[in-house]
Amino acid sequence: MTRMLPTRSPDARLINVSHAIYALHALTVVSGMLTPAFVVTAFVTGWPSLIAVILGYLKRAEARGTFLESHFRWQIRTFWFALLWVTLALLSALTLIGIPLAIVLAGFAGLWVIYRVVRGWLNLNDRRPMPR
Repeated sequence: MTRMLPTRSPDARLINVSHAIYALHALTVVSGMLTPAFVVTAFVTGWPSLIAVILGYLKRAEARGTFLESHFRWQIRTFWFALLWVTLALLSALTLIGIPLAIVLAGFAGLWVIYRVVRGWLNLNDRRPMPR
């Protein structure tokens, strides 16, 4: 599969929106670290990330054909996969035996979310697209 190169430069406002989305996600990650909540559960239930994913959906069409298209895809997928990991952790926690697995799963998913937010924001800052 060949990788499509961006065909046009994005509007400066759209770059700012993408920075704001990463900032909202980062705010949720920090709140997950500073509260009893896991990072990943705060990420999928915290209002900043919910606002960020809604913004991502609203603005992604404007990003088509630019390097930002990959960032909007990255941000949206991060949210939905984090929700999947939280759901799997909650299902694991339904049994006494599954509680340790749920804790480990949530911990690893939290680290994965942190990685995705940091890597994405660094690439955005360098004006580089995200990998598929």
